[in-house]
Amino acid sequence: MNLPIKPVIRIVALTEAGHRLALHLQSQLEDAQVSYKPQPFKETVQQFFEQGERLIFICATGIVMRSLAPVIQDKYLDPPVLVLDELGQFVIPLLSGHEGGANDWAVNIAALLDAQPVITTAKPYLKPLYTVGMGCERNCPEEELEKLLLSCLEQTGLTLEQIDSISSIDIKADEVGLIRLAQKLNKPYQTWDKHQLGTVENLLSTKSDYIFKTVGVYGVAESAALYTAQQATGETAELLLNKHKTSKATCAIARSYPR
Repeated sequence: MNLPIKPVIRIVALTEAGHRLALHLQSQLEDAQVSYKPQPFKETVQQFFEQGERLIFICATGIVMRSLAPVIQDKYLDPPVLVLDELGQFVIPLLSGHEGGANDWAVNIAALLDAQPVITTAKPYLKPLYTVGMGCERNCPEEELEKLLLSCLEQTGLTLEQIDSISSIDIKADEVGLIRLAQKLNKPYQTWDKHQLGTVENLLSTKSDYIFKTVGVYGVAESAALYTAQQATGETAELLLNKHKTSKATCAIARSYPR
């Protein structure tokens, strides 16, 4: 399977001041497109949303909610949506805060604009710890692993600096590609046995019977990311990014909030 297509970032503005801010933000973001006063507004932004585009609105939150309400499904499926004021002072994650990554994305966008992220979901005052879990075929090239990891980071809006560690199952303790990738990125690499990884089984997004029969857990990447995050903080972890894969490797990102 090929790498997933990276979702477009769509910046929607309704005023001249908002348009200027949109263009400024676009210059700092890869794959960002600006739509100024799109018409018909409601139908157009609904189409962007249903296409899975990551949306940044520079307008009132009420306009956004009234426009997107008919096409909102749930926090596990909807793309992240941010709302900015036209002066670029505040960044609000409106939809898919935790599960869709809008909270973390809002923090990153706010940093670009020297703005204030306004996060209202649970534990906004705590800094999360992020962990990467990876699985792969034997002798998977380091380059393929790195490409997959960077693609996953782009989808969540995270940087390498925000990642605490890379982990996998214990049968990958000697996997050269994973070891070298961790060394290159200056990240700890750790592995866990199937019994340890099995303790987070209920938190997985999907379960593979084939993987279970092969290595004893229902998913290597998600299990490793989740278990590592829990061990690091002592608190329950959650998936920030469900398992993504190429033909030879898998990657997932989890987070947990320290006590």
